[in-house]
Amino acid sequence: MAEENGLPGTASDEELIVLACSGSIEAEEVLLKRYYRMVRACARPYFLAGGDSEDLIQEGMLGLLNAVRDYRADRNTAFRTYAQICIKRRLISAIRSDARYKNLPLNKAVSYHPFSFDCEDSIPQQSVPDPEEVLIGQEQADERTAQLKKELSGLEEKVLELYLDGYSCSEIAHSLGREIKAVDNAIQRVRRKALRLFNTATTA
Repeated sequence: MAEENGLPGTASDEELIVLACSGSIEAEEVLLKRYYRMVRACARPYFLAGGDSEDLIQEGMLGLLNAVRDYRADRNTAFRTYAQICIKRRLISAIRSDARYKNLPLNKAVSYHPFSFDCEDSIPQQSVPDPEEVLIGQEQADERTAQLKKELSGLEEKVLELYLDGYSCSEIAHSLGREIKAVDNAIQRVRRKALRLFNTATTA
């Protein structure tokens, strides 16, 4: 049986949560590794005009860590759902905070992904958004993604789909049979088009 950090690879999230809450650093690390791609996927809709996207990923990892330490199984919410909420809440908070202090890279971040729990101050720490609101938010995100794709070439569209799923440049390059530089250039073009498209939409 495959193992992760000495723990069974088939261990469920909930089993790992119990171990982590009992003080197991190994279980905590397994969960962080297991959901790292989700963190990247959650951070990707924020296209940074300059700056390092790793800053957002680090914030997302802190949100994931909070989810691991605060999750309660008796709330009838899957850990994956709760983790995604905590990650996105942390990302939104980071962007707001940096905008408040005039940090250039994050102040110029553009999101085309409308999260239903955008107003984090009105949401209790352990709460979960209404399913209908989540559905509406996802539908709006899908509409904006479709709008952006109309501006993209075939390669840019494929790169965007993998990028938003949390894949790294090297993984995308391997999947598409392209050079890493070509993938990076495509991401930069998509970023510029997204900034132009949604900056225009918000200032219209």
